[in-house]
Amino acid sequence: MLAKQWVVFGSIFGFFGVLLGAFGAHALKDSLPEKSLEIYQTAVHYQMIHALALIVLGIWSLQNPSFDSQLPGWAFTLGVVVFSGSLVILAITQLKFLGAITPVGGLAFLVGWIAFAFRAWKA
Repeated sequence: MLAKQWVVFGSIFGFFGVLLGAFGAHALKDSLPEKSLEIYQTAVHYQMIHALALIVLGIWSLQNPSFDSQLPGWAFTLGVVVFSGSLVILAITQLKFLGAITPVGGLAFLVGWIAFAFRAWKA
C-alpha cells in the first residue's frame, strides 16, 4: 500500500513543482528581488528532485516487497513540505525566521536518502 502512496505523493509534488516553477518564472519574475527568485528556484528544484525520488521509492517498493519504505518516504515527504515550503514562503514574504526552519527539511532529505540506501542494501 505504501508503494502506491509514494508514487501518488511524488506525482502530486511534481505537479505542484511544475506549477510553482511556472508561477515563479512568469508571475514573480518582475515582482521579487533577484535573491528571492534564487531562493524560490532552489525550493522548486529540490521539490522536483524529491518528487522523482518518491516515485522511484514507490516503484522500488513494488518490485521489492520486503523493502520497508516508511522512513525514506516520510522523510522525503517531510523534506519537501518543510524545506521547499519554507523557502517558497520565505521568498515571497521575506519572513526571515523561516530560514531557521529550512535546515530541518534539509535534514529530512538526508535521512531519506541514507534510509533509502541502507534499506535497499538490506532488501
